[in-house]
Amino acid sequence: MNSFNPSDPDFRNRVLSSFNNQGVMNTIGARISSIAPGKVEIDFGFHAPTMSWPVPGTIMIEPTESESLSEIDRFCETLIKIKEEIDKVKSGEFDKNDNPLKNAPHTHVELTANEWKHKYDRETAAYPSATLKSYKYWPPVARVDNVYGDKNLFCSCPSIDEYKKETAA
Repeated sequence: MNSFNPSDPDFRNRVLSSFNNQGVMNTIGARISSIAPGKVEIDFGFHAPTMSWPVPGTIMIEPTESESLSEIDRFCETLIKIKEEIDKVKSGEFDKNDNPLKNAPHTHVELTANEWKHKYDRETAAYPSATLKSYKYWPPVARVDNVYGDKNLFCSCPSIDEYKKETAA
């Protein structure tokens, strides 16, 4: 497999700059490094790996042929809802720094806590789409530092020696 080697040595910086300067990113006060596409979709019941990032700072959404048309339609409706949330940030209805987009995904632990620390209501966080009231996936964790995890592998598996002991027994 050939790797992509652009002739322009500044290609990566220009791509990142292009994404960071888009109106949507400026509206919600985000940089590619501070917002993780795919996290918001979790609040809508989609598993983040339905997307990929073939080049750092870019996003590619590629539904598979195994997805039903109704599921693809639901995903398109989700993208429209996300755009509506972006518009609410732009209009000032949602705070630029504390909004459902930047804080997604919202866990059941956060949503049911006695204290709600956000400037938007719990229902918006829990059910960004009305259809989720009848079926909702509750993410077990909120934000994970994916880059840190990719660079700092931590294995909680038993050591090889422990497996050897079990086999010998």
